[in-house]
Amino acid sequence: MRRNPLARLETTRPMRRRTTASMRSACLSPCTAPEPQRCRQHLPGSSSGLATMALVSADSRIAELLGELHQLIKQTQEERSRSEHNLVNIQKTHERMQTENKISPYYRTKLRGLYTTAKADAEAECNILRKALDKIAEIKSLLEERRIAAKIAGLYNESEPPRKTMRRGVLMTLLQQSAMTLPLWIGKPGDKPPPLCGAIPAASDYVAKPGDKVAARVKAVDGDEQWILAEVVSYSHATNKYEVDDIDEEGKERHTLSRRRIIPLPQWKANPETDPEALFQKDQLVLALYPQTTCFYRALIHAPPQRPQDDYSVLFEDTSYADGYSPPLNVAQRYVVACKETKKK
Repeated sequence: MRRNPLARLETTRPMRRRTTASMRSACLSPCTAPEPQRCRQHLPGSSSGLATMALVSADSRIAELLGELHQLIKQTQEERSRSEHNLVNIQKTHERMQTENKISPYYRTKLRGLYTTAKADAEAECNILRKALDKIAEIKSLLEERRIAAKIAGLYNESEPPRKTMRRGVLMTLLQQSAMTLPLWIGKPGDKPPPLCGAIPAASDYVAKPGDKVAARVKAVDGDEQWILAEVVSYSHATNKYEVDDIDEEGKERHTLSRRRIIPLPQWKANPETDPEALFQKDQLVLALYPQTTCFYRALIHAPPQRPQDDYSVLFEDTSYADGYSPPLNVAQRYVVACKETKKK
């Protein structure tokens, strides 16, 4: 049963034995035992055997993408260095014009050519950066697929411990990292932010993928309902229901829930400077992840982010305060979603 936020801050998980390095190396190395005695991980037809193959394939592709990303970063620097000379010429031309205190036809023609070149250089650099962002997104996707495959195969390394051994401090750090590394949506001129960017909800026919994080409404042991942070395990098109795991091992439960009990989390941060309409606005009712917990609670937006790296400032509903709301608390865009309930509890 989940406790109130303050009580949850004081809880820690019991220590569990980690898989030793020798056990991991034994599982990851080729199995030389006779066919009847082979471990499940190395049976070609077993799900864990297929997952192990998927791990090797993902590792190979990630290494390839990292190499391509490195080349794109070098190209960006080369492009920037090449365009620097033109930008210096623009500055010097303006200085000469100020010194002579006149704008002659010669300077007009020269500046027109310099600015045309600068625009082309900027577009070329922008295209390279977009390609680099695509590579990063693909790498992140493969890392997530790799994590799921490792979970199926039962294989982990020191930096990715199995969920059942994760302590609260580690879990909270991972949640913060997930919020910080959520990509910022950068569209081309005229593009509108897509679904799941900031406050923009998912499309009505959207189905979250295995491994996606969602807000899930579940029943507690005492019968109360709560919105928790969960991870999608699967979705059945036949029943229109999700299977999700509580992200907090304290629950150790798998829940089968209808689509209306699932809210996908944002997949991109909205940029307040270019797409303010993709953010929740002041006094809007939302569900927000209470700091240092894995539960979502009703809250009002106190102030939306002002810069891409900023969090929301929210006021959680709290009857222990005279006005019914907590002091302002910061919550990352990753963990703020629309509240389907309109009435205050």
